[in-house]
Amino acid sequence: ASMAKAAQPKSKEAKAKAATSGGKGKKKKWSKGKVKEKLQNLVLFDKNTYEKLLADIPKNKLITPSIVSEKLKVNGSLARKAVKELLSKGLTRVVDHHHAQSIYTRASH
Repeated sequence: ASMAKAAQPKSKEAKAKAATSGGKGKKKKWSKGKVKEKLQNLVLFDKNTYEKLLADIPKNKLITPSIVSEKLKVNGSLARKAVKELLSKGLTRVVDHHHAQSIYTRASH
């Protein structure tokens, strides 16, 4: 009988205390989220940017609107037009054309 006494069930008060003490930790704060930096990209080519486009971009092995946009700091729609322009000038050639992303390479070969 002395063994059973050691493992006696908790009294009502002890149980209530255990129940209320849970979940009193720090409340989880929501992170404010990452703020994406606003890109101040050009909407039209100025002379310098256009010359840079004709000079530097055809040297790249891989040419996509995203890369043009990133390198020359122009917006995406302008970059798409720019890549088509290079194509029409014969400075680049199409590797793959998908409605979302067009891949070009330099025209040598």
